[in-house]
Amino acid sequence: MMQFKNMFTQMIDFNKTTYENTFKNMNILQEQMEKAINLYIDQAPMSEEGKKAAKEWASMYKKGYEDFKKLVDDNLKKMESFSEQKT
Repeated sequence: MMQFKNMFTQMIDFNKTTYENTFKNMNILQEQMEKAINLYIDQAPMSEEGKKAAKEWASMYKKGYEDFKKLVDDNLKKMESFSEQKT
């Protein structure tokens, strides 16, 4: 039983590390794209209403991104606490 618990803990650690590294890289990409989009929006010949809508869309994307990260972080914490429980 102890061997299964160790394997389970290692699996959680591996998945958490993979997730964190992937998320950091996705975050870097997202920030670069946000800068590029904002630069384009600011220079594009579009109405102020259109610019506002585009920036709101980017803001909603970022909020969804942050909500997803929080959800995964919370679930990883639950999995870690589950693996730490005494059997």
